[in-house]
Amino acid sequence: MGKLFINRIDEIKLLEDRYRSSKAEFVVIYGRRRVGKTALILKFLEDKEGIYLLARETSDIENLKRFSQKIAEHFEDYFLLRNPFRNWDAFFEYLAKIDERFIVAIDEFPYLVKANPALPSILQEYWDTKLSNTKLFLIICGSAVSMMEKLLGYKSPIYGRRTAQLKLKPLGFFQVREFFPSYDWEDLVKVYGILGGNPAYLLEFDERFSIEQNLMRYLRVDSILYQDALFILREELEDPRNYFAIIEAIAKGRNTLSEIVNETGLDRGLVGKYLSVLRELDIVRREIPITESYKSRKGRYFINDFYFNFWFRFIYPNADLIESGSSELLLEIVLREFDQYLGSVFEEVARQFLIELNKRETLPFKFTKIGRWWHKDKEIDLVALNEKEKKALFVEVKWSTLGEKDLKRILKNLDRIAKLTGLDDYEKYFGIIGKRVSPKGNLLWDLKDFSRIFLIEYNERYD
Repeated sequence: MGKLFINRIDEIKLLEDRYRSSKAEFVVIYGRRRVGKTALILKFLEDKEGIYLLARETSDIENLKRFSQKIAEHFEDYFLLRNPFRNWDAFFEYLAKIDERFIVAIDEFPYLVKANPALPSILQEYWDTKLSNTKLFLIICGSAVSMMEKLLGYKSPIYGRRTAQLKLKPLGFFQVREFFPSYDWEDLVKVYGILGGNPAYLLEFDERFSIEQNLMRYLRVDSILYQDALFILREELEDPRNYFAIIEAIAKGRNTLSEIVNETGLDRGLVGKYLSVLRELDIVRREIPITESYKSRKGRYFINDFYFNFWFRFIYPNADLIESGSSELLLEIVLREFDQYLGSVFEEVARQFLIELNKRETLPFKFTKIGRWWHKDKEIDLVALNEKEKKALFVEVKWSTLGEKDLKRILKNLDRIAKLTGLDDYEKYFGIIGKRVSPKGNLLWDLKDFSRIFLIEYNERYD
């Protein structure tokens, strides 16, 4: 299916299943920019009767004029070509008269709502009275995550009208492998830490070159990877300066509310408000210790996407080096601090690895939740729990080579800290995931074990 459709099998299947129904379908697709929404829609449309309409940030009249032209050309409707839709009523009336299975995909729908806030109400009226009785397959798609979720919310006119929704997320670590089959697993962790899982960013790296060579191509004023973070965030945020300060603080490892306040110098209430917005936009997430309730005050904040994490850790504070043509100096800074940075990246990779093992029931028990645990200065990288069976797996993650002495020391320390978690009545298991581990043993894993998981997961997906 090509690199853009790696791990989009489930999404395509969902759309195909809906397409085979004999009734009208109203599908909402949304997700952050560069995640592959448009590519997914175009792939779905390839062998079907339908039309793709891309909204622009312009007036109703201009968008309707362009939509009229595309629809007129498709149906060879010369009257419509000469007499374009003058309002949304005319547009939806036209769709209601199509008497065959036909897909209408409207991309960047939020631009249309921005130009005409009444549009969701108009769509609701026509869906209820006419469109739901047709064979229309309507897709609305958008990159403005917060606006799309408001359109899906209880107070929205189109609440309850959708027949399916897809929130497209970045690819996971093991899917990134398919973009770079010739890289070893260590290099793949580096790629994932720099680019995250958005297909558009992954396509900017060339596996014919080393990580360092690809980074030099990144660290240029004309690079999409250099420019895109700024573009996306400025489009999403009304007052980017303070938001940038907060995201940069988190990228530096200031993860608590107090640490972010101290780092930025901003008012505590203001930081809390900005963090809420960043969470709504899916840029930042809040985590709590796995043993705590969601109301816990021990929350820590993390950047959701490694592309943004890397950008704010290394690029944003050193943009002057790129602008002045001194990218080699910035590359030196990155490489000097890279292993330390990759520690947290490897923790996420390890989490995904355990989830894959859990799916295949190769762990001592089937866990139902997984996360971090911490209290004051004590921390455990990953804790997997089955609360019903009262079983717990404690895992330390190390981006380093570990020998026998290291393993014994880590396991002893893990056992000691596990006693502080309050899981006294749980059956406990202990594991380690390292870059390289020797000797191997039960619940001891390293990068070599990733290949097996990848091959199983790949074969399952494309069988």
